[in-house]
Parts: sequence; C-alpha cells; structure tokens
Amino acid sequence: MNDRSRGFTLIELLVVVAIVAILAAIAYPSYQNYIMRAHRADGKELAMRIASAEERYFTNLNTYSADLAGALAVGATSEKGYYLADVTLGNAGQTYVLRLRPQGVQAGDKCGDLTINNTGFKDKSGNESNGKCW
Repeated sequence: MNDRSRGFTLIELLVVVAIVAILAAIAYPSYQNYIMRAHRADGKELAMRIASAEERYFTNLNTYSADLAGALAVGATSEKGYYLADVTLGNAGQTYVLRLRPQGVQAGDKCGDLTINNTGFKDKSGNESNGKCW
C-alpha cells in the first residue's frame, strides 16, 4: 500500500512564515528610507525653484525678497506638500537663507530642515550625512 501524505505540516508552514517575516523585517526599513529620499526630491525641486526666482529678482532689483507668494510668485509649499519654505534675508537684502521644513509624513526625516543660501551652500539640521540629504 502506498502511504503518501498530502499537504504541508505545521512545521513546514511555520518555517515559511518565519522566512517571510525575516525578509519583511529587512526590506521594510529600506523601503521607508527610499520613500524619505523620494519625498526629499519634492523639497529639492522647491528649493531650486525659489533660488532661481530669487536670482531673477536680484538681477532686476539688486536685492533679494522674502515675499515668496508676492514678489517671487512662487508658492511656499512644495508641490506634493512634503516641505514648507521660508526665506530669511540678511545684510540689507544682499543675502538670503532658504529653509525647507519637512511636513506631514516627511517630518520624521533624519535630514531635518534643509537650507540653501544665496551662494549655493546647502546644509541640513538633522543627523544624516549631508551627502545623503542634498
């Protein structure tokens, strides 16, 4: 008589579940980091748009502007809403620092606030290495 069993044993099923759990535990943090980097691109795009508007404004009026919506005609919120921008002027309008603050799901980003100034110097307030933020 041929005694063949059909199906899976409970041990086999638990081994498969354990393997899937280990793979998920490894993959999920990497996925979260990828999402943060992808959202950061939204902020970088906003920073470049505002920096370009600031330079055009400076070319015409020999001063920078802190009025994003009015004088520069650029919104203060990134396209997807992950970053909020503000500009601080210095030296009687001859310098500026643009700060991008992460909003919503991006608020947990290790880079923290991203900044860029009129000379193009890029910095961040978080503990991530600067090369990964910009």
